[in-house]
Amino acid sequence: MTTISPERIAQIEARRDELQALMATGDLPSDRFVAVSKEYAELEPVAAAAGEVRRLRQEADSLAYMAEDTGDEELRLMAAEELRDNRAALDAADRRLALALLPRDAADARAAMLEIRAGTGGDEAALFAGDLFRMYQRYAERQGWRVELISGSSSDAGGFKEVVASVTGTGVFAKLKFEAGVHRVQRVPATEAGGRIHTSAATVAVLPEAEDVDVRIDEAKDLRIDVYRSSGPGGQSVNTTDSAVRITHLPTGLVVIQQDEKSQHKNKAKALKVLRTRLYEAERERLANERSGTRRAMVGSGDRSERIRTYNFPQGRVTDHRINLTLHRLPEILEGEMDELIGALIAQDEAERLASLDG
Repeated sequence: MTTISPERIAQIEARRDELQALMATGDLPSDRFVAVSKEYAELEPVAAAAGEVRRLRQEADSLAYMAEDTGDEELRLMAAEELRDNRAALDAADRRLALALLPRDAADARAAMLEIRAGTGGDEAALFAGDLFRMYQRYAERQGWRVELISGSSSDAGGFKEVVASVTGTGVFAKLKFEAGVHRVQRVPATEAGGRIHTSAATVAVLPEAEDVDVRIDEAKDLRIDVYRSSGPGGQSVNTTDSAVRITHLPTGLVVIQQDEKSQHKNKAKALKVLRTRLYEAERERLANERSGTRRAMVGSGDRSERIRTYNFPQGRVTDHRINLTLHRLPEILEGEMDELIGALIAQDEAERLASLDG
């Protein structure tokens, strides 16, 4: 059972009603309306869950009275049965209220920058990085998200040595953040004549995208922007204009290079987007490290050096090592059917955070 005070619930409900009335006036400036509607969207699930808990508790009191004090035996038995159902519903509603009250990662609603890099394993690792990127593209399609390729470095055998993409939509970071870490594949490469299973890996990083208000950059003072001619593999010229852009953030020394587009302006815009995202993530990490007693989630720290999942092709299985979950649905998962996998990670994270509140 949640231990939140009735006074706190009353405050939340009153604020929810106040925000609802403000939005109904139609007089708010657009920026103020966005802020009010965002706060309302955060409070409404809490208020709704609290209302359901209150209704079920009132119902439980009435049923308990009927089950104990009525002289009608048939009515008493019926009330006792309904009371058992009520208690199960109340437990579920209490859990929903507790989850609604959990502190949220402020970045959960944001878009995400997805970075995949081939690790150990040479060409096979690059092919696997390509498989992972396609898996996330297909998952994004199922979620109604949009994937924009920022940059990619293909390997000679296919796949990617490195690929960076922007993923936008509803709740992107809240779901994709659990994908950060080392992904390992076990399979027989197409070039392996002896049929031996090889193991290779790719790293996945998922960063919440920054907004202009998150990271203040004075382009005149903070940035050095160099332009040069894009080049392909082996130094071969891709085009004949100085369209490639290298941005150096002078305060931190962070460097971002973008040359995939033929337009210098598009390359600069993409490079700035990546730069803002990495600066925002660095600030998030700094703040997290400053907080005392920072909890390390059961689903992992997101450290890129941490092996989180194995894709075993001979056995057709995917194992997530953080939650000891094995699914024998490898082909479907690679086609983007990741709801069961990501849902289990979210559920484990919620359970851990609820347990930490009880402790």
